[in-house]
Amino acid sequence: MRQRRRVELLNDNECDIRYHPGKENVVEDALSRKEQEKPLRVRALGLTIQTSLTDQIRNAQREALKDENLRREGLRGLERELIPKADEVMYFMNRIWVPRRGNLHELVMNEAHKSRYSIHPGSTKMYQDIKELYWWPNMKRDIAVYVGNIQYGEDIAVVPQRDCSPSWSTGVNYLG
Repeated sequence: MRQRRRVELLNDNECDIRYHPGKENVVEDALSRKEQEKPLRVRALGLTIQTSLTDQIRNAQREALKDENLRREGLRGLERELIPKADEVMYFMNRIWVPRRGNLHELVMNEAHKSRYSIHPGSTKMYQDIKELYWWPNMKRDIAVYVGNIQYGEDIAVVPQRDCSPSWSTGVNYLG
């Protein structure tokens, strides 16, 4: 039935089917086309800056830059390279500087780790995500320590097997 309809369609229209053997067939299709440029890598999801977090960082930066608190930040002269932007937040190399005050390092790492899109990233992946937006001294080390100290307790359920089979069992439970 389908073939008949196709034949009728071809008969109704003037079609000229041409075959180009071998090397003469130079028209590229999508699969045989060579890559001309490297494809752009697009990040589908990334960290987003919450307004309240930005306010907390801005306030902590003001306190941290006071002379009596500056030494505790461990900037070792890098405070001269901090640049304020229009939102009055200090940036280091186009990334938000997160001071030690107010436990903000922990807050940023918690946000990055507990995002529903992250699926427990390792320290390298988490560092790559965080470093796009934030900066602080020894950030990579802090993230590695954070990821290493995560406790999973409730996430892993251990179900004991009922030992009703001989010792050579493959782990299949037999009820009996």
